Amino acid sequence: MNRIKNYITFFIIVFCFVLKAQYNTEFINYENVKRSVSVDLDFEAGSNGMSSALTNKLIWGGYIDDDLKKESSKHLRQSNNFGINLNYGVNTFIKGNSKFDFLIGFKNQEIINATYSKDFFNLLFYGNDSYRGKTADLGNQNINALRFQEVKFGAIMHKVDSVGKIGVSLSFLKGEQLFFLNTNKNSSLYTSADGSELIFNSNFNLAISDTNNKKLSSFNGIGASADIFFETPYKSNVGKRSVLLVNANNIGFIHWQNNSVQYSSDSSLHFSGYNVSNIIDLKDSTLNRINRDSLLRGLTNARQENFNTNIPTNLVIINKIYFGKQELFCLQTGFRFIFNANYKPYIFIEPQYKVKNVTFGLHTGYGGYVRLNVGASVTWNSKNWFLRIGSNSLQGYVVPKSASGQGVFFSITKKFK
Repeated sequence: MNRIKNYITFFIIVFCFVLKAQYNTEFINYENVKRSVSVDLDFEAGSNGMSSALTNKLIWGGYIDDDLKKESSKHLRQSNNFGINLNYGVNTFIKGNSKFDFLIGFKNQEIINATYSKDFFNLLFYGNDSYRGKTADLGNQNINALRFQEVKFGAIMHKVDSVGKIGVSLSFLKGEQLFFLNTNKNSSLYTSADGSELIFNSNFNLAISDTNNKKLSSFNGIGASADIFFETPYKSNVGKRSVLLVNANNIGFIHWQNNSVQYSSDSSLHFSGYNVSNIIDLKDSTLNRINRDSLLRGLTNARQENFNTNIPTNLVIINKIYFGKQELFCLQTGFRFIFNANYKPYIFIEPQYKVKNVTFGLHTGYGGYVRLNVGASVTWNSKNWFLRIGSNSLQGYVVPKSASGQGVFFSITKKFK
C-alpha cells in the first residue's frame, strides 16, 4: 500500500491531471482532445461497510482506536464490499487519415476488491471474545488483488455516418502480482463458551503469483484485453442535441505462469485445552511453537501450476443532452458496472455548465463500492491544451468518520495540430 501512496504523491507533484482515467478509458473523451498525447491518473477507494477514516488507516497505515472502529461499524451490513482502483499511464492519438486515428498507450493498473461479512469485520477488529458459545460465519468471502501493466494499440473511426464514432483497441498484458482468496459457504469459526476450544472449518481456494518475484519488472503472467467504444447522436424531444456513449474496456485475462501457487482446503482445525481470550492476541507458548508452514501444508492441497484469471471488466454507458444555442449546459446521466470486482451497479448524474473555456461539473451517484457519491470537477479546454481535475467521491474527504468513498482524477493533454 505504501507504493500506492508514493505513486499518487509523485503524480500530484508533477501536475498530471486526468479526465479519461475517470472511467479507466481513453476513448470517451476523444471528442475533446482529438489527436493528442495525455498523461493520466485515476484513484478511487471505498467500502459500503466502513467509513473513509478507517479505510484511510488500512491504506496508509496508522492507529485504529476503539472510537474509530465503533463509528465505522455503524456502516456494516451482513455482506459488505471494499475496493481500490489505481491506474495511470500515457496514451496518444496519432493521425491516420480523414476518417480514423490510431491509439497507442501504456498503463499500469492496481486493483484490490473484496467482499466481507459482519462477522469477519468483528473478528478482525475485536477478536473472538464476543463469539463465546457462538459460530462466526466466514463463508462467501473473497479478496482479489492484482497488479499488471499493458501496452495498447487501437484505432477510432470518427466519421461513422459522418458524425458517429467507433473505437477498438487490443492490449498486451504483463502480470506482475496476484492474490486471490475465496471462501465457500461452510467456512466458520466456533468459540466455546469458556474460550478453551476453537473449531475452524476451512473451505477455501487461494491463488498467489510467484512470491519470490515481486517488483515492477516481474513477468509472472501474460495476457490480453480489448476495449470497445461506440458513440452516436440520436433524435430527442429534450434539449438541442443528444449523444449516447457506450464503452467496455479491460475485456480480457492473464495467464499466470508455473511458479504460481494454488491452495485448496476443505478441513477442520480443532484447538482445545487453551484459554484463548482473543484470537488475534495468542500468546500461549505452546501455540507459538506451532509451525505455520507445516500447519498450512496439513490443511491445504498446495500445488504449483499455471492458471488463468479474468481481469475486472469496466462497462460505462453515458447519455448526454445539450441545452441552449451555444450548448453551454449539458446534462449527463450514466450507468457503470465492473465485472469480476465485487462492484455493485452504479448510476450517476452529472450536470455541467460551460463559461468560455472552463466547464464546471457536479457528480452524484449511487452504488459501486459505496452507497452514495458526491463529486465535482473543473475543466479547461483551450486550442492547444486540455486540463481537468475532479473527484466523484468527495464525501469521504469532507466527513470521513460518517461517510465512505474517496477518489481523484486529473489529466494533462497536449493537442496536436
